[in-house]
Amino acid sequence: MKRKLNRSFYRNSTLEVAKELLGKYLVIKRNGKILSGKIVETEAYIGPDDPASHAYRGITPRNKIMFGKPGYAYVYFTYGMHHCLNFVTEKAGFPAAVLIRALEPEEGIEIMKMKRKNSKMEELTSGPGKLCMAMGINRTLNGADLCGKIIFIEDRGAKIGTIVSTNRIGINLGKKRKWRFYVEGNRYISRK
Repeated sequence: MKRKLNRSFYRNSTLEVAKELLGKYLVIKRNGKILSGKIVETEAYIGPDDPASHAYRGITPRNKIMFGKPGYAYVYFTYGMHHCLNFVTEKAGFPAAVLIRALEPEEGIEIMKMKRKNSKMEELTSGPGKLCMAMGINRTLNGADLCGKIIFIEDRGAKIGTIVSTNRIGINLGKKRKWRFYVEGNRYISRK
Protein backbone atom coordinates (compact mmCIF):
# COMPACT_ATOMS: atom_id res chain seq x y z
CA MET A 1 0.00 0.00 0.00
CA LYS A 2 1.38 3.41 -1.00
CA ARG A 3 0.96 6.35 1.36
CA LYS A 4 2.34 9.82 0.60
CA LEU A 5 4.10 11.39 3.58
CA ASN A 6 2.47 14.56 4.87
CA ARG A 7 3.98 17.77 6.23
CA SER A 8 3.97 16.59 9.86
CA PHE A 9 6.61 13.97 8.99
CA TYR A 10 9.10 16.71 8.02
CA ARG A 11 8.42 18.68 11.24
CA ASN A 12 10.20 16.02 13.31
CA SER A 13 13.83 16.29 14.40
CA THR A 14 16.22 16.21 11.45
CA LEU A 15 18.06 13.13 12.75
CA GLU A 16 14.75 11.28 13.12
CA VAL A 17 13.66 12.28 9.60
CA ALA A 18 17.04 11.22 8.16
CA LYS A 19 16.62 7.72 9.64
CA GLU A 20 12.89 7.42 8.94
CA LEU A 21 13.39 8.29 5.25
CA LEU A 22 15.37 5.06 4.78
CA GLY A 23 13.11 2.56 3.05
CA LYS A 24 10.71 5.26 1.83
CA TYR A 25 10.36 5.99 -1.90
CA LEU A 26 11.31 9.20 -3.67
CA VAL A 27 8.82 9.70 -6.52
CA ILE A 28 9.07 12.18 -9.41
CA LYS A 29 6.05 12.58 -11.73
CA ARG A 30 6.63 14.76 -14.79
CA ASN A 31 5.68 14.73 -18.45
CA GLY A 32 3.55 11.63 -18.00
CA LYS A 33 6.50 9.64 -16.62
CA ILE A 34 7.11 8.25 -13.14
CA LEU A 35 10.60 7.77 -11.73
CA SER A 36 11.08 6.33 -8.27
CA GLY A 37 13.62 4.76 -5.98
CA LYS A 38 13.88 3.51 -2.43
CA ILE A 39 15.96 5.84 -0.24
CA VAL A 40 18.92 3.88 1.15
CA GLU A 41 21.28 6.64 2.33
CA THR A 42 20.77 10.09 3.89
CA GLU A 43 22.79 12.75 5.69
CA ALA A 44 21.59 15.37 8.20
CA TYR A 45 22.56 19.06 8.37
CA ILE A 46 21.23 20.83 11.44
CA GLY A 47 21.05 24.45 12.42
CA PRO A 48 23.33 27.47 12.38
CA ASP A 49 25.92 25.72 14.59
CA ASP A 50 26.66 22.96 12.07
CA PRO A 51 29.84 24.03 10.22
CA ALA A 52 29.05 21.68 7.31
CA SER A 53 25.62 23.21 6.74
CA HIS A 54 24.95 25.79 4.04
CA ALA A 55 23.17 27.78 6.77
CA TYR A 56 26.28 28.07 8.96
CA ARG A 57 27.03 31.64 7.85
CA GLY A 58 23.40 32.78 7.83
CA ILE A 59 20.69 33.21 5.24
CA THR A 60 21.62 33.80 1.59
CA PRO A 61 19.67 33.72 -1.68
CA ARG A 62 21.04 30.18 -2.26
CA ASN A 63 20.06 28.67 1.12
CA LYS A 64 16.91 30.65 2.01
CA ILE A 65 14.73 27.55 1.42
CA MET A 66 16.47 25.91 4.42
CA PHE A 67 15.11 28.68 6.64
CA GLY A 68 11.55 28.12 5.45
CA LYS A 69 8.78 25.70 6.33
CA PRO A 70 9.49 21.97 6.53
CA GLY A 71 8.52 19.64 3.70
CA TYR A 72 10.06 21.54 0.80
CA ALA A 73 12.91 20.58 -1.53
CA TYR A 74 16.22 22.40 -1.29
CA VAL A 75 18.13 21.75 -4.52
CA TYR A 76 21.53 23.28 -5.06
CA PHE A 77 24.27 23.05 -7.68
CA THR A 78 27.76 22.13 -6.51
CA TYR A 79 31.25 21.78 -7.97
CA GLY A 80 29.93 23.32 -11.19
CA MET A 81 28.46 19.99 -12.24
CA HIS A 82 26.13 18.25 -9.75
CA HIS A 83 22.73 18.97 -8.26
CA CYS A 84 21.95 17.76 -4.74
CA LEU A 85 18.49 17.16 -3.27
CA ASN A 86 17.66 17.99 0.35
CA PHE A 87 14.42 17.98 2.34
CA VAL A 88 13.83 20.91 4.71
CA THR A 89 12.96 19.75 8.23
CA GLU A 90 11.85 20.94 11.68
CA LYS A 91 10.40 24.48 11.70
CA ALA A 92 10.48 27.76 9.79
CA GLY A 93 13.38 29.95 10.89
CA PHE A 94 15.55 27.01 11.99
CA PRO A 95 17.73 25.90 9.04
CA ALA A 96 17.87 22.11 8.88
CA ALA A 97 17.68 19.61 6.04
CA VAL A 98 18.33 16.02 5.03
CA LEU A 99 20.49 15.32 1.99
CA ILE A 100 19.30 12.34 -0.05
CA ARG A 101 22.57 10.50 -0.79
CA ALA A 102 21.47 7.29 -2.55
CA LEU A 103 18.47 5.42 -3.95
CA GLU A 104 17.71 1.87 -5.01
CA PRO A 105 16.07 2.41 -8.43
CA GLU A 106 12.48 1.16 -8.77
CA GLU A 107 10.40 2.76 -11.56
CA GLY A 108 11.65 4.35 -14.77
CA ILE A 109 14.99 2.52 -14.74
CA GLU A 110 15.44 2.72 -18.53
CA ILE A 111 14.95 6.50 -18.40
CA MET A 112 17.47 6.73 -15.56
CA LYS A 113 20.01 4.72 -17.57
CA MET A 114 19.52 7.05 -20.53
CA LYS A 115 19.88 10.21 -18.41
CA ARG A 116 23.02 8.86 -16.74
CA LYS A 117 24.45 7.31 -19.93
CA ASN A 118 25.13 4.31 -17.73
CA SER A 119 23.69 0.80 -17.65
CA LYS A 120 25.24 -0.43 -14.38
CA MET A 121 22.40 -0.63 -11.86
CA GLU A 122 24.63 -0.10 -8.81
CA GLU A 123 25.94 3.16 -10.24
CA LEU A 124 22.70 4.76 -11.41
CA THR A 125 21.72 6.47 -8.17
CA SER A 126 24.60 5.69 -5.76
CA GLY A 127 25.41 9.26 -4.78
CA PRO A 128 23.63 12.62 -4.47
CA GLY A 129 24.75 13.93 -7.87
CA LYS A 130 24.10 10.62 -9.63
CA LEU A 131 20.57 10.28 -8.29
CA CYS A 132 19.70 13.85 -9.25
CA MET A 133 20.95 13.28 -12.78
CA ALA A 134 19.10 9.95 -13.08
CA MET A 135 15.86 11.41 -11.72
CA GLY A 136 16.07 14.67 -13.68
CA ILE A 137 16.31 16.75 -10.50
CA ASN A 138 17.70 20.26 -10.96
CA ARG A 139 17.15 23.81 -9.65
CA THR A 140 13.66 23.92 -11.20
CA LEU A 141 12.63 21.78 -8.20
CA ASN A 142 14.24 24.09 -5.62
CA GLY A 143 11.40 25.07 -3.29
CA ALA A 144 9.06 22.35 -4.60
CA ASP A 145 6.44 21.18 -2.12
CA LEU A 146 7.19 17.59 -1.04
CA CYS A 147 3.49 17.21 -0.31
CA GLY A 148 2.60 18.16 -3.89
CA LYS A 149 2.17 16.16 -7.09
CA ILE A 150 5.57 16.46 -8.83
CA ILE A 151 8.06 15.32 -6.18
CA PHE A 152 7.06 13.47 -3.02
CA ILE A 153 7.88 10.60 -0.69
CA GLU A 154 5.81 7.44 -0.36
CA ASP A 155 5.76 4.89 2.41
CA ARG A 156 5.28 1.55 0.66
CA GLY A 157 5.82 -0.54 3.77
CA ALA A 158 9.34 -1.66 2.82
CA LYS A 159 11.37 -3.41 5.51
CA ILE A 160 14.98 -2.24 5.64
CA GLY A 161 16.87 -4.09 8.38
CA THR A 162 19.78 -2.47 10.21
CA ILE A 163 20.54 1.24 9.93
CA VAL A 164 24.22 2.19 10.07
CA SER A 165 25.30 5.60 11.40
CA THR A 166 28.67 7.01 10.29
CA ASN A 167 30.53 10.27 9.89
CA ARG A 168 29.29 12.48 7.06
CA ILE A 169 31.36 12.31 3.89
CA GLY A 170 32.39 14.78 1.20
CA ILE A 171 32.80 17.65 3.68
CA ASN A 172 35.74 19.31 5.41
CA LEU A 173 34.08 20.70 8.56
CA GLY A 174 31.83 18.87 11.00
CA LYS A 175 33.10 15.44 9.89
CA LYS A 176 32.94 13.89 13.35
CA ARG A 177 29.17 14.10 13.61
CA LYS A 178 27.71 10.68 12.85
CA TRP A 179 24.82 12.10 10.88
CA ARG A 180 25.08 9.89 7.79
CA PHE A 181 22.67 6.96 7.77
CA TYR A 182 22.40 4.03 5.40
CA VAL A 183 20.80 0.61 5.06
CA GLU A 184 23.37 -2.02 6.00
CA GLY A 185 24.37 -4.29 3.13
CA ASN A 186 22.52 -2.30 0.45
CA ARG A 187 24.49 -2.34 -2.81
CA TYR A 188 23.24 1.09 -3.91
CA ILE A 189 24.80 3.24 -1.17
CA SER A 190 27.42 5.79 -2.25
CA ARG A 191 30.28 4.50 -0.08
CA LYS A 192 30.79 1.71 2.42
